[in-house]
Amino acid sequence: MLSLLFLVLLTQGNLSMSEQLPQNIFILAGQSNMAGRGGVVNNTKNGIPSWDGLVPVQCQPNPSILRLSASLTWVEAHEPLHADIDYNKTNGVGPGMSFANAILTKAPNFGSIGLVPCAIGGTSISEWAKGGFLYDQLVRRTQFALQRGGVIRAMLWYQGESDTQIREDADAYEGRLGRFFIDLRADLGYPTLPIIQVALASGEGPYVEIVRHAQLGINLPNVQCVDAKGLPLEPDRVHLTTPAQVRLGQTLTDAFLQSLSSPIHIANNSCRRFSNLMFHFLIGPLLRFVLLIVAFT
Repeated sequence: MLSLLFLVLLTQGNLSMSEQLPQNIFILAGQSNMAGRGGVVNNTKNGIPSWDGLVPVQCQPNPSILRLSASLTWVEAHEPLHADIDYNKTNGVGPGMSFANAILTKAPNFGSIGLVPCAIGGTSISEWAKGGFLYDQLVRRTQFALQRGGVIRAMLWYQGESDTQIREDADAYEGRLGRFFIDLRADLGYPTLPIIQVALASGEGPYVEIVRHAQLGINLPNVQCVDAKGLPLEPDRVHLTTPAQVRLGQTLTDAFLQSLSSPIHIANNSCRRFSNLMFHFLIGPLLRFVLLIVAFT
């Protein structure tokens, strides 16, 4: 067992030399306004949406900001963050890069950031329920992100536009959202996972206010809500403009930093990896063995 542990530690060290690993991990999930449609407009000639390619200074790449690609590799983050995740749609600027850059500006000692894009445009809250593809992909990508020593800090959640079309969906939104948050925390083994959700700025149907009421009124610990209402929209009247996404990212940053109950402290990466490996190879199996004995006695 000790020789195996040594081999894994050695392999981990070799991997870290070729691939930078983030210290602080954030999940980005929801639908199109989280994936990012800033700067995406329909071509007036052919009606095909395209991104203008304009990246504000607040969203520029930073060597300390990484993203988990669709192939589960940490790479330097850049807009559009969701290009290989929400690949059936045209992606533009979202709130993720503005959020991450603002953290590093306001908390210089925070450490490197790893963004885990999971948002898919046009999805309803029922499609994010446990057992579905979107839920399983979110859990799988987050678990992979945590395998090599990162600390999950929060999930940023922006979704609900699709649930404004049918009254029954809008009425059921609060219950479905709460169940999604509870299930996700349980399956990630993090019952107090901080969640920062965005209250809708727009919708695809007439029941926006019902969904907004559910978002603003949800009563779960460590779940807070920032309001996007009033932010500028693209001509489609659904998606946030690039400047609006920049402002939203900075608002999410303020909400996250204000929620921290203690000064930011970044543990030594090698110590964190060693602790994770000890749990995975020694403590975890021992605990499962004890539980099995208890179950059969």
